[in-house]
Amino acid sequence: MAAGELSHGDRIEVDRAIRAAEQSCRFEFSVFVGRSQGDSRAFAERLHGATVAPDRSVLLLVDPAARRLEVVTGEVVRRRLTDNEVDLAVLQMQSAFAEGSLVDGLTRGIAQLAEHARD
Repeated sequence: MAAGELSHGDRIEVDRAIRAAEQSCRFEFSVFVGRSQGDSRAFAERLHGATVAPDRSVLLLVDPAARRLEVVTGEVVRRRLTDNEVDLAVLQMQSAFAEGSLVDGLTRGIAQLAEHARD
């Protein structure tokens, strides 16, 4: 997890959410918080492609300065996690972000994605 915008305590909280999600659905989760380089979608896809197992991974990119949120899912993940389910998680995260809670939005979004991706 790259998290230039998060405090140490915030990173620990997000890491806990990631571990719980991975145990729950058996997919890998990654979070990047910071400035995206160029087009945020293309940057998120490059980051996702660099993960250990992209086909079994979910990457969340949050660029607070540009107010961008991207979710990239691997091929195997997409068999269990529909676009509508991802959209619901994105809406939940955006709602928390709008209230000023980046960490709460991330942890709730990660949990929701894992819940939908579970066997």
